[in-house]
Amino acid sequence: MREFQLPARLLLGPGPSNVSQEVLRALASPMIGHLDPAFLEVLDEVQQALRQVFGTTNAVTLPISGTGSAGMEACLVNLLEPGDRAVVAVQGVFGERMSAIIERCGARPVRVEAEMGEIVPPERLIRAIEASDPQVVALVHAETSTGVAQPIPEIAHAARERGALVVLDCVTSLSGMDVCIDDWAVDAAYSGTQKCISCPPGLSPVTFGPRALERLERRRQPVQSWYLDLTLIGRYFGGDRVYHHTAPISMILALHAALRRILEEGLEARFARHRAAHEALVEGLEGLGFEMLVPEPHRLPMLNAVRPPVDDEAALRRRLLAEHGIEIGGGLGKLAGSIWRIGLMGENATGAVVARLLDALRDSL
Repeated sequence: MREFQLPARLLLGPGPSNVSQEVLRALASPMIGHLDPAFLEVLDEVQQALRQVFGTTNAVTLPISGTGSAGMEACLVNLLEPGDRAVVAVQGVFGERMSAIIERCGARPVRVEAEMGEIVPPERLIRAIEASDPQVVALVHAETSTGVAQPIPEIAHAARERGALVVLDCVTSLSGMDVCIDDWAVDAAYSGTQKCISCPPGLSPVTFGPRALERLERRRQPVQSWYLDLTLIGRYFGGDRVYHHTAPISMILALHAALRRILEEGLEARFARHRAAHEALVEGLEGLGFEMLVPEPHRLPMLNAVRPPVDDEAALRRRLLAEHGIEIGGGLGKLAGSIWRIGLMGENATGAVVARLLDALRDSL
């Protein structure tokens, strides 16, 4: 077999994002055992850093082996049992995925839907919570398929008043915009490493609060997934260090490097950087005839859904990749063929990156 030499790309799709040299060096670190004291020290620091990024003091905060969808499944299969009800906000592909997993748990999804590109109004979700008395309320904070930022606190507090647990998808939002798990009354949340964290795909940070752990302890039957069972995984990430599966050592070292960069920059400064890059991009795109899909109050700063001013959007994306080395994401579901999804995530949320993209678009258009 031949050795591959991969091309350099500027990754401005919905993920993965480009990573720093520090993260690449961490990936190239010598291999070490997953129970080695030196590695366990790294693991402790990763868990503490994730607490800061999630905005929580939850003891059970850890990187699940798998992508963001593994985190989604871990939260839902641990907290739902057959016959449970779960209110789920569906305004895009990942709300749909939540609903599908809820059904596979044997639970009953109570879907509250909105058109792709719109939020689910909090008052509609609150009415559904009051009417259905669910065990879980599942929300996507940053809908990657549409670029919509869903309001969370009002819904989460209403769910808690009814005794429901709140599960939050932070795959695209974590470390790119404010996430306040404790202040928002969220009981379990998950993310992915390949977006605003700027680490390769392969880990899903998750956090479980006290109410979620209490529900887990009171389950009537075992968690349907052995691999994602938090009662088992948590014993390795906790004080006992009981073997469950071999941790992805190199990926956790890379995550450690990425989290160190995040905390050195500071979360507020990082959020402001994402917002400034987004505003510069919107101004430039509108000047080139692009239209934003999402109304301004509910736009994500790190994932920009736009309608390009061409008939064949796929041909223009191919040209950007072939001639400029820039990857842009297309639409999903009902929006396939009609929008682009432009990511400004982590390392790529800079004015220089925005300028490079706009110059390439002027040339290609």
